Amino acid sequence: MEISIEVISDTRHESKLNGCCLNRQRLHNIIMGMVMFSYGGMDMAQGLGWNLYSGIETSEQFQYSWFIGVIIGVILASISVSHLPKIYFYFVAILLQLIDAIICVSAPHNYDAMVAARYIGGIGIGLITVAFIIHNSEVAPNNERGKWCAVEQSGLGLGIAVQVIMDSMWNPALPIGNNQVHGIIGISFAIIAIAILILSVESPIFYLSRNNDLKANTCQWELLHKRATIEDCKLAFAENSQYVLEGNRETLVHELIVAMVPFLKMLLCRCLVAFSFSLPLTETIIESTTVWQGTMYSWPIIVWRILRWIGTLLAILAMDKMGRKLLSMLGLICMGGLMLGMASIYSNLSNVIDPDHMATVCRISMAFQMFAGLFVSCTPAYLGEAFPLRIKAFLIALIVCIEQLIHIIVIVTFDKNDYSFYQYYLAVGIIMVICFVVLMVTLPETRNMTLRKAGHRFRRLHDVLAY
Repeated sequence: MEISIEVISDTRHESKLNGCCLNRQRLHNIIMGMVMFSYGGMDMAQGLGWNLYSGIETSEQFQYSWFIGVIIGVILASISVSHLPKIYFYFVAILLQLIDAIICVSAPHNYDAMVAARYIGGIGIGLITVAFIIHNSEVAPNNERGKWCAVEQSGLGLGIAVQVIMDSMWNPALPIGNNQVHGIIGISFAIIAIAILILSVESPIFYLSRNNDLKANTCQWELLHKRATIEDCKLAFAENSQYVLEGNRETLVHELIVAMVPFLKMLLCRCLVAFSFSLPLTETIIESTTVWQGTMYSWPIIVWRILRWIGTLLAILAMDKMGRKLLSMLGLICMGGLMLGMASIYSNLSNVIDPDHMATVCRISMAFQMFAGLFVSCTPAYLGEAFPLRIKAFLIALIVCIEQLIHIIVIVTFDKNDYSFYQYYLAVGIIMVICFVVLMVTLPETRNMTLRKAGHRFRRLHDVLAY
């Protein structure tokens, strides 16, 4: 079938592309991403204070090992993702997750083995993060890109909720260990992911970049053919071809120059994700719940984590209709205000033993997680859209690495005393408010845009439109 490659600028063409519905192959990829990131969220939560009843010492190495693994994984992915189909990254990530889970089941009380498992699991999540964001941003319809890329954060949120609820409500008298249940869940997720992996379809853009038009056309047809016409496939293929053609036409130096503005925008935007779930927030919800309710075995901790995941689900439903910028900025300013509210309570050290004040902190913490879910869910789509094609993987990896470094810095430097909470929340709250002002006038709204147009929109120095 002959297909012409031309610029598609007609809005009628874009509406036809947007109308191509998600077919079964793409849905399978989403389910696989959800289960993979869910286990990653469980590992992440263990490193951020939810390792209460595992029988393993919660050392700094245990806490930051997973984040170092993620850094290693994203670096490896950035080097190779342009040369290998995404299915290989998914397979290796699933295999590493399976090894991590098996170690948890077979050696749940061996400190060295558990630390090694965390490094291995982190590498797997690092590999899949870069591949998943790039892949889903390329294969999703223009009017659904936000929700399918948001699966990364929604999956992490679900895994964090599972680990927090399991760990905080754990009964040490049970005959099975906490880490063993953690591993059994990981094995189950890996089996589901392997079963779905064979149905994954590669992005046509990957093969177009390698001058394999025939294979690219086959992938395009597999992605769209269930409820799309031949004309729809031609339009989608032509738009993807133009996207690749523009990327190949630019020199590397030019791409680096035009990527500077998008990089700074996404550095501010994505690195704030690290402050949405951190060690101080874990300590706060545990201490405030204990003072308010008299025990940590109470409903606030459960609601605290479920609200984060509910926030991501609400974002998935709304972001491609309301707009990513509006939703993310709403979440960010509310996060900053709520953090400054907690800082004001912690400024008086006598408040930390007062049930009424700690009840307020507990409620603020729960509200914070809801708005955090709204904010973080918008960042994967932005990452997939912001950068020129040839250097996209490297810049995504660099930003994700910096995000993990922030987690590590907080783990290593945070001093668990009452005044430290005031300092932390005041500093982070101010950072969030400042970033809100900056991003409000610089972050673009890319709802319903093609990857090509979204990339051009990101290159503007300022973009005040919020819808």
